[in-house]
Amino acid sequence: MDNQSMVTEFFLMGFPDDVQILHFVVFLAIYLISLVGNLIITIAVVLNHRLHTPMYFFLVNLSVSDICFISTTIPKSIAISWTRNKLITFSGCVAQVFLVITFTGNELSLLTIMAYDRYVAICHPLQYSLIMNWNRCIQMAVASWLSNLIHALLQTSMTFRLQFCGSNIIGQYFCDVPQLQKISCMDTKINQILIFVLGLFLDSFVIGFIFVSYGYIISAVIRIPSAQGRRKAFSTCTPHLTVFALFMITAVFSYMRPKALSTPTVDLLSALLYTILPPVLNPIIYSFRNKDIQEAIWKLPQQLNNLLM
Repeated sequence: MDNQSMVTEFFLMGFPDDVQILHFVVFLAIYLISLVGNLIITIAVVLNHRLHTPMYFFLVNLSVSDICFISTTIPKSIAISWTRNKLITFSGCVAQVFLVITFTGNELSLLTIMAYDRYVAICHPLQYSLIMNWNRCIQMAVASWLSNLIHALLQTSMTFRLQFCGSNIIGQYFCDVPQLQKISCMDTKINQILIFVLGLFLDSFVIGFIFVSYGYIISAVIRIPSAQGRRKAFSTCTPHLTVFALFMITAVFSYMRPKALSTPTVDLLSALLYTILPPVLNPIIYSFRNKDIQEAIWKLPQQLNNLLM
């Protein structure tokens, strides 16, 4: 590629040198918390046959996506803080951009599918097993992963068709598309418009779809005669709605905020919000707000012991 002959590596500014030890400790702790939390959710669902339902199938997909998402950026950043070598190769930067876009999009797709699952479960309970059969669930999960891989390939191709012939300093702790656009020596208006239009279209569709779904859900729940039934219905929706709100607020702030709010510090903090908070907090939110997950986690040591015996 012509780009590669001009710039063969990038310099990740990330965090100041005087906080590298703190950076290493905090990021390592965050990474381990996210990794352990999402692995526990995944293993608990896999080993508990009561949780082999579409809702928890998509939750496992979300946990796997979260593990991959946070593993795309944090380990490299930890290595930088340990070795003090802030360089990343051109191919490594391409891989980071591709994977970040893939897992960000996949998170959004899975949260949308999970909203549809809750809508069918609460508004059409008698038809739930027919509508959300396993073939359809697998098809939706595969479609989510494949469509986001294709989207990431297009976005990455658009980003790296740009030429980087001047500065190779990225003001971020990972290869982020807006930061790469800033250091390109080509006109990036088309790329910026594409990101804005695509983001606006997808965000509007997803937010609209989820708001409509939850409008029907709330209407159906209110009509449930027993208070216990209403609480149970809401308890299955609250974690999903919380996770969705967390992801959308952080992602929209990161990519759709006005340029007036774009400073190196704000850019760094906003990137931290959407790349770290969802993978770390998703398993915590589901663990605290879902009794089935809590019970499965408490049974996990015994189940693992039985498997090892």
